[in-house]
Amino acid sequence: MKKQIFAVVAAMCLTTAIVAPTTSYASTNSSQASDDVVNEKLGVPIVVYGGSLSASEKETVKKSLGVTSNSDVEEITITGADIAKYIENGNSSARIYSSAKSTPKDAGSGLVISIVTPDNITEVTSDMYTNAMLTAGIEDATVEVAAPKKVTGHSALAGIYKAYEVTTGKKLDKDRTDVANQELSVATDLAQNSGIDEEKVSQLLTDIKKQIAEQKPATKEDVEKIVDEQLKKLEINLSDQDRQLLIDLMDKISKLDIDFSKWSTQLDDLSGNIKDQLNKINDDIKSDSGFWASVKNFFQKIMDGISSIFS
Repeated sequence: MKKQIFAVVAAMCLTTAIVAPTTSYASTNSSQASDDVVNEKLGVPIVVYGGSLSASEKETVKKSLGVTSNSDVEEITITGADIAKYIENGNSSARIYSSAKSTPKDAGSGLVISIVTPDNITEVTSDMYTNAMLTAGIEDATVEVAAPKKVTGHSALAGIYKAYEVTTGKKLDKDRTDVANQELSVATDLAQNSGIDEEKVSQLLTDIKKQIAEQKPATKEDVEKIVDEQLKKLEINLSDQDRQLLIDLMDKISKLDIDFSKWSTQLDDLSGNIKDQLNKINDDIKSDSGFWASVKNFFQKIMDGISSIFS
């Protein structure tokens, strides 16, 4: 019974991932007090609501994202037209419930991704969002994702893109966002169809991208070698079809206009965070003696406000 309870707590712990060019991590399931301070240089947080939300569902999402009548935020809505704009082959008639609050951060701060309604985002993990956002070219922001009912979570990425462009006034590179969208689809497909743990899928994608950043493969065959090496390293067996999907995706990533030297450091941090979380869960599940200490530590982190986000 203890192990079952711990599995639930552990799942909560894994809903947050951080990427930053320096080594520090934090978890949060609620808005941080510092987000209430208006950054006069970068602007207020952008809250993007799914266009299919009813009035009551919108209020539920606001509560989840910590948005009150006194919050200094800019509120916008993502529509089917936005899905068609930001998601390749996106359905403009799609029902959109996933919502997000995006707070811009100074350059070099990194990404802090929180799924504040983890029970309602059924397919996309915070690590998957982080990987896709890095591919799309979003590097410095705090993002919270919420939904009032069970949804896959894919449309939140389009909302994050829209919030980024509204906040920065910059246009995201469509080649990069298209590949990022494909990456999110491949990640969720592998987790859903291949029976691979979601965190392990994120680890696989992160490690492959890290090797691409370090090795700078010149050909698709070089990319294929990297993919096969990481599959073997993580002891993951894919069908020929899924393996080819992964190779094709990573080949596209290797050809993007990305500063891979900077990306390598960010991926190092994400990779280390995922590994630490996986190892911690495995160790605690094996030992009842660590169970209560882990639960206490988890709630203590919440009480402490998750300090030391960036060094």
